[in-house]
Amino acid sequence: MQVLIIEDETPAADRLTSLLKHVSGDITIVDRLDSVESSVRFLQSAKPVDLVFMDIQLADGISFDIFQQTSVLMPVIFTTAFDQYTLKAFKVNSIDYLLKPVDEKELRQAIEKFRQFYQKENDYIFQEKIIKLVRDMNSTRYRERLLIKRGQQLSYLKINSTAYCYADGKLCYAMDFNGSRFLLENNLAQLEEQLNPDHFFRINRNIMVNIEAVKKVHTWLGGRLKLEILPATTMETIVSRERVNGFKEWLGQ
Repeated sequence: MQVLIIEDETPAADRLTSLLKHVSGDITIVDRLDSVESSVRFLQSAKPVDLVFMDIQLADGISFDIFQQTSVLMPVIFTTAFDQYTLKAFKVNSIDYLLKPVDEKELRQAIEKFRQFYQKENDYIFQEKIIKLVRDMNSTRYRERLLIKRGQQLSYLKINSTAYCYADGKLCYAMDFNGSRFLLENNLAQLEEQLNPDHFFRINRNIMVNIEAVKKVHTWLGGRLKLEILPATTMETIVSRERVNGFKEWLGQ
């Protein structure tokens, strides 16, 4: 079985590779890719692949962008952190998914499901399922409020009042446009799936910004970009190299 892994986090890709080799001796990893761009190039090359494992969040965007740019006729098993709307879409369209960190038992079940059912279906059935999934994802209802903690009390912050969200160690905070800081229940990986990507962009591993908070954009060392955002912050606001192209598209859309 020829398997393609699309995953931008090396530890996660290493774990999945190891588990797949352990689960079945007939699995060959044909390639490991970490971006939408490289995945589109690979799929357009028409190299033989039986099954794709695909993370949702990639270095330069989300994996659903791949289906907008090229045909994906082989079955896909998605890997994801957690998002209730995403999981609902997967179930409706009979496309499998695995929650991170990937569990070996669940991986075995997904492979068995592929062997029993997916290999018997026509390639175009998969394409139709993917198209429906992308359509459903595009109509996802994104969060309108963020749950915040104030001592022993819970409250909320409206999304349109949120300038940016950032990670500080294991904690995640939101900053509103008035310069007030709030401790969040969610982490950045979850927020990246739950906030409208038209309005928010994760410029690096530690901060996600609202388009309305971007004051100026400067070119920086190594082809990167440095942002001036409001309210001002002492955090590093440099767009990581692998996210620059995605940020430019987001900024100009």
